[in-house]
Amino acid sequence: MSARPNAFLLTLLGTGCPVASPRRYGAANLVQCGGLTILVDVGSGATQRLVAAGSNGSKIDALLITHIHSDHLVDLYQFIVSSWHQNRDRPQLIYGPPGTQAFVEAQMAAWKDERELRIAFEERTSVEAFEIEVIEFDESGPLIGTDHGQVSAVRVDHDPIEHAFGFVFESEDKKLVLSGDTRPCPALIEAARDADVLVHEVFVHSVIPPAGTRSRQTISKVASYHTLSTDVGRVASDAGAKALVLTHIVPPDMEPRVLLSHASTAFKGPIIVGEDLMEIDVQRGWVRSGDLQFAF
Repeated sequence: MSARPNAFLLTLLGTGCPVASPRRYGAANLVQCGGLTILVDVGSGATQRLVAAGSNGSKIDALLITHIHSDHLVDLYQFIVSSWHQNRDRPQLIYGPPGTQAFVEAQMAAWKDERELRIAFEERTSVEAFEIEVIEFDESGPLIGTDHGQVSAVRVDHDPIEHAFGFVFESEDKKLVLSGDTRPCPALIEAARDADVLVHEVFVHSVIPPAGTRSRQTISKVASYHTLSTDVGRVASDAGAKALVLTHIVPPDMEPRVLLSHASTAFKGPIIVGEDLMEIDVQRGWVRSGDLQFAF
């Protein structure tokens, strides 16, 4: 099932990070744009969050992968097999950076025997959900679109990950940008120029203490390829974004008031601290989170 052609909706399925959290599941976003229903990343718990958002794997037109890091991909096979259980009767379409094909093939190979047992025993009328078409890309530019909207990739800076991307969704006169994982990046700022909504990762390094196997050097290294809470507002301001949404929140239990305080130093527009299952209507300019609904 595709999205309505005039719908431009973002649902934050998972706003968390590699640290397991009952509040914030792994990185994943559901976007309805230009008549397409697109899943961006498939972190831990993405399949459950899809169902909670009123969707499921049978309805997804394409999966877009920002980069090959476990917290953005660990639910991939669960997504594929759940789609089959949810009566998907068409192949999966996956867009991802170089290495995606090999990763998908490895996942399918790991579960081959179990999958074949299920297929033989259940005797469903279709196994097309297990047919995977992977389209790898390694440059910024258009990926997929319709007469009503399009999606483009933008290369971001998540070094030492060689291939990392954000995504730009455009429909009519509205623009939504998802940063993926990145340190402050000129290419992303330019791609997000005048965006109606910029969804950006955020890292608060000052509150993470050394503990156990985590040293000060560890914290510094992880912080170095993410965007700090004290810098993310400047990114949005430099891009001229109309609204900033914070996601991939590190640490996941960070107080929203701290994030708002840091980001608002440089960005004076609306700042929204993302929560799992928060829905953002890009076309109409409103947010719904639980029983709360407000305009931005």
